Amino acid sequence: MKEINSLKFWVEMYERARVAFEDLEVLYEFYEEDEVSEEELQERYEQTIEVFEDIEFRTTLNQPEDELPAILEINAGAGGTEANDWAEMLMRMFVMYAEKNGYKVIELNRQDGDVVGIKSVSLEIQGDYAYGMLKGENGVHRLVRVSPFNAQGKRMTSFASVFVHPMVDNDIEIEINPADLEWDTFRASGAGGQHVNKTESAVRVRHLPTGLVAECQQERSQHLNREKALQMLRSRLYERELEKKRAEKEKIESGKQKNEWGSQIRSYVLDDRRVKDHRTGYETRNPDSVLDGDLENFIKAYLQHAAN
Repeated sequence: MKEINSLKFWVEMYERARVAFEDLEVLYEFYEEDEVSEEELQERYEQTIEVFEDIEFRTTLNQPEDELPAILEINAGAGGTEANDWAEMLMRMFVMYAEKNGYKVIELNRQDGDVVGIKSVSLEIQGDYAYGMLKGENGVHRLVRVSPFNAQGKRMTSFASVFVHPMVDNDIEIEINPADLEWDTFRASGAGGQHVNKTESAVRVRHLPTGLVAECQQERSQHLNREKALQMLRSRLYERELEKKRAEKEKIESGKQKNEWGSQIRSYVLDDRRVKDHRTGYETRNPDSVLDGDLENFIKAYLQHAAN
């Protein structure tokens, strides 16, 4: 059924293009007979171009893993309160993007900041092509603003790293030797009082050969958290193999940048009212819209840039 739905998606895209093109041809004939205005023809032409550009953009999602759900992790860089607040702003941005595009978001693991914001968070984003759409967000995101946490009102720079992994399913085989796993259990963090989990249901698994770690405290059941943590680990191991292939093919190292100057993929400069992607050069003067989840143009620009 999954394969059928994937093929159905592309058939529907073709039908959209065919209908749009044929409608434009008919309208052009009416235009030649002075039955429609040049403005109406131009408007329909631009709509048709949008359909074809959307299909061209979608064809960049041509890898098997692109169709999968995604695990998105955000880690605050150095900087304490300011960096933690920035990490939470990024989480809100991605959650809003997901909701606007019909994806379901599940919070798998979260570590709150000491004062505000978050130190780290792991989100599962469920939906068709979630990984393909979000894989370009891998890297360091830089915020420049007049800090609300600075008494002198100084301009501050903060960093947060974003890692995106495909959520592997049963169609993708990732072999893990149980002897290579080290398990820990701990109490899930919460808001305090009766909301704090009283049992050690949260789990952490470490893959000894690679050092990769996955944590999950989503469920109250330790058994369910173990299953989800193992799935997260399998996803990271899969992403690790994809990175090796990308490094061989493109001679780049994906997702290994440090949270520091010069390594960012995108800058959000709030006082100058601009957001710029340093890989594609795409820029917008509406940072509020971007932070409210309007990432479509950045995502399209990156995927088309990566495909060239």
